[in-house]
Amino acid sequence: MFHLLQRYTTESVTSGHPDKVCDQISDAILDECLRQDPTARVAVETFGSHGTLMIGGEVKTSADIDAEKIARQVYTDIGYADDLKVLVTIARQSPDIAQGVDTGGAGDQGIMYGYATDETPEMLPRGVVLAHALARRLEKLRRDGTLSWLRPDGKTQITISNGDILTALTSTQHAEETSQEEIRASLIEHLFTPVLKSIEGIEILVNPTGKFVLGGFAADAGLTGRKIQVDTYGGIAPHGGGAFSGKDATKVDRSAAYMCRFVAKSLVAGGYGKKTLVTVAYAIGRAEPVMVEAFNEEGKNLTDVVSKNFDFRPRAIIERLGLNRPIYRETAAYGHFGVEGRPWEEIVKLQ
Repeated sequence: MFHLLQRYTTESVTSGHPDKVCDQISDAILDECLRQDPTARVAVETFGSHGTLMIGGEVKTSADIDAEKIARQVYTDIGYADDLKVLVTIARQSPDIAQGVDTGGAGDQGIMYGYATDETPEMLPRGVVLAHALARRLEKLRRDGTLSWLRPDGKTQITISNGDILTALTSTQHAEETSQEEIRASLIEHLFTPVLKSIEGIEILVNPTGKFVLGGFAADAGLTGRKIQVDTYGGIAPHGGGAFSGKDATKVDRSAAYMCRFVAKSLVAGGYGKKTLVTVAYAIGRAEPVMVEAFNEEGKNLTDVVSKNFDFRPRAIIERLGLNRPIYRETAAYGHFGVEGRPWEEIVKLQ
């Protein structure tokens, strides 16, 4: 539970991965709703597969949005040029749900977790930080033209044992005419060495299948919410199972997970542990959580400290972290945590 594994593996994906394309479209639609209507209720899912994109879900908002136009713009911004058939089926939020949320209750039941560790400046496990760093740089090398044969879809992975990197992996979409020998040599020079500093003793794996020309929706289906461990702690900490993208902050799957991270970081920064885990659970329509608990790596219960300093009611979370703003599209790739400037990454002094 507290990152006790001596050997572990974490992964990341680029913004052009099919699941992440869907996450970004869902969050771009959410942002546009919030830009026009900060009280918007949004639960939007996106599914893409082989030339077709479907957008569905429920909203309660005064915003006038063109979901298809937003989706096409996101798809183009990521770097894809192929045309899509886009289907939109978005309905109004169920009044059965709304009646509980309108009074300040949680938009759903569920369990959320937050984790922090002092092993990196980002307060995330080292493997998580490195996997995201590789994926971010892979996209940068494509966008700045350093490696012109790179294409949008890609994955990275890091395996660590007793603090040492054993394996570093990337699978990246590429132009058909580019040889695997060139791809491997170029990525060792421009990707792995700059991020890892030294690759001595590290097994470097590049496109293990031997070829990755087809990518995105041409090769695979994508779905909002299918990269929940990439979005959070890489499998190092527990996960309640709820995804983030496409959901406004009344949905505690998102807002309470952000709050738990906010609390966990402040606990570590306040000297309450080298690693801390915070968990909260809700009943739909009820404002007060049914459970809040926090522990450090030694098993010390920190719940009293948390209860004294933090309010986990949904409206209080939204107000404290300013979550009714259009800030979500940029969170939908390369992890929701460990990025400076996001409100849940701030640290507060505890009483």
